[in-house]
Amino acid sequence: MNVNGVVAEGFEPVREAFAANFEMLGDRGAAVAVYRDGHKVVDLWAGTKDVDGTAPWEPGTAQIVRSATKGVASAVLLLLHQRGELDLDAPVGTYWPEYKTAGKERTLVRQVLAHRAGVPVLDRPLTPAEAADPDLGAAAVAAQTPVWEPGTDHGYHAQTYSWLTGELVRRITGRPIGEWIAEEIAGPVGADLWLGLPADAAARVGRVGHVDAPVRAGALRTRPKQAVTDAYADPASLTRRAFAAITPLPDENDPAYRAAALPASNGIATADGLARFYASLIGEVEGGRRLLHPETVRLARGEQSSGPDRVLVVNTRFGLGYMLHGAASPLLSPGAFGHPGRGGALGLADPESGIAFGYVTNGFRTSVTADPRAQALLRAVRTAAAR
Repeated sequence: MNVNGVVAEGFEPVREAFAANFEMLGDRGAAVAVYRDGHKVVDLWAGTKDVDGTAPWEPGTAQIVRSATKGVASAVLLLLHQRGELDLDAPVGTYWPEYKTAGKERTLVRQVLAHRAGVPVLDRPLTPAEAADPDLGAAAVAAQTPVWEPGTDHGYHAQTYSWLTGELVRRITGRPIGEWIAEEIAGPVGADLWLGLPADAAARVGRVGHVDAPVRAGALRTRPKQAVTDAYADPASLTRRAFAAITPLPDENDPAYRAAALPASNGIATADGLARFYASLIGEVEGGRRLLHPETVRLARGEQSSGPDRVLVVNTRFGLGYMLHGAASPLLSPGAFGHPGRGGALGLADPESGIAFGYVTNGFRTSVTADPRAQALLRAVRTAAAR
């Protein structure tokens, strides 16, 4: 595989791992970027722009990053808190009065960020067109009865996180969350990432699709725990219902879907944009600025939820909007925080080492929190950073 781009001295293992992802782990088109102390040390890309095409991946090719979008959306609420416009310990209904119903009256903003709000499902799922309407999405979540008492347990709000975060931002700022991200995050930081893809960037974005994991001779095939398999197979489980809050599943290559702003699931970014965003959370970034104060970073990665996840049916740990060591980054320091996109993308920051990481791909697999391609790259980053 012809790998394009550059790595700084000492980070050669990342190039080797990236090439191996194509040769051994089935990547078809992907990019990885790494910053250290605000300076780019890895910028690599290879393969095809489209999962089903032949045109080459180019510098600046972007892809949908699914739930890695949640990390960007969470930063919006943390920035509003940092600016004194949002109290994390205030009830959601303080800013969104219609939310104060059906047992959600005492739900706190921090519980939304920590996946403790108790509303990972919708009794009546939304169609893709309905989901793209922020008014309909917000009304559906506001009317939903929690499936557990808010604050008493945690479970991944796979789709409803869109309307929970998006509506809070809209109520507080008067602006759609996608517009806020463009003006207050992507622009000042110089990051190529979008929530609500503008027409002038559409040509940069590749087609995505499912790819099967390659089966190699002599390799041991790992299988998920039976409880996880059963949960995904059962239409009545919280797992299936959470991911099916939008039904049928949206066509992620549909221009209308990409133009919508769903902060749980449809952000679009380059690998550099994702890594640059995370670099700006933990320090000054070359050609840009720092977004979060050290105290806000401490809040972001402070454990809020830990243990069996009622939706994902595995143990998860969350800070304020971010997965913590053991889910987002089991291979850097315990203080790393970030967010994966189901079956592919990953963005994270590790304040202890100064590392910020972004990986995007056009080929999605069945993994949720620990895609082996991203994990292989993180192992190489850790090796390089420790030298």
